[in-house]
Amino acid sequence: MKRITINDYKDIQPQGDTVLVLGYFDGIHLGHKALLDKARAIADQRGLTVTVLTFPESPRLAFTRFSPDLLRHLTSAERRFQLFEEYGVDQLYLTDFTSSFAATTPEAFIENYIKGLQASVVVVGFDYHFGNTRATVAELKELFDGEVEVVEEVQLNGEKISSTRIRKAVQEGRVVEANRLLGYPFETRGIVVHGDARGRTIGYPTANLAPLDAVHLPADGVYVADVAIAGQRYRAMASVGKNVTFDGTELRLEAHIFGFERYIYGEKITIYWLEKIREMIKFDGIDALMTQMKEDERRALTWKDHD
Repeated sequence: MKRITINDYKDIQPQGDTVLVLGYFDGIHLGHKALLDKARAIADQRGLTVTVLTFPESPRLAFTRFSPDLLRHLTSAERRFQLFEEYGVDQLYLTDFTSSFAATTPEAFIENYIKGLQASVVVVGFDYHFGNTRATVAELKELFDGEVEVVEEVQLNGEKISSTRIRKAVQEGRVVEANRLLGYPFETRGIVVHGDARGRTIGYPTANLAPLDAVHLPADGVYVADVAIAGQRYRAMASVGKNVTFDGTELRLEAHIFGFERYIYGEKITIYWLEKIREMIKFDGIDALMTQMKEDERRALTWKDHD
């Protein structure tokens, strides 16, 4: 897949007639996959390529009072690029959603971007909007003289699959639901750093993680997880939150990796969040904590995906 960052439409270097997918993809979920699958199928049928035009950061940054959450993603940029490639994208165009871009009229957007990219077919979701008037899919069909393919709402359990729904599930610790909506496990990538080394003294050494990407973290609690280290995957129990039993005040992200004893400080690892076991609890002492951790371990080691 070719990745091209542009400042505006003048930087576009068309690669020949293409099927163009439009939208913002924060966490490429099953709804987004439906768009990409549709585009790939049309492209294969007609001997065309698939191009995506999207934004590295949320368009809301150009309109909404800033909060740090606006810069957080469901899926890291690196993983999103991998998924675009896996789902059949040939060219990925990235441009920042600036005030200048937001001021583009629907007509200018079609002329400069859609036609500029030599789109013979445009694939969009049913709720896609564009241009400074937030023009609809119906207007796109009227204004664009090429073909427009509209992908209808994709649902799970009778409700629309959306980034907002997934974000809420993650923030409430419902990672099983988030994983089903994404179509792959929600993950956190980071570097292993030194912590308090308290886990080692109670027989549960943990890898403390400093997150590398601006991604959302799941709700505080203890989770069943898988951890990927140097291409190998291990079962683990992972926790997010303050170590309240020991009066901790800093947010900690750590994982006890079963059957793993090597020192891995400075290495990059990935935590795949599978299911929440329990909330973070303040225990009366080490014995109560150890009893609970043995139960957490049993649940983590016997966990199986319900699908």
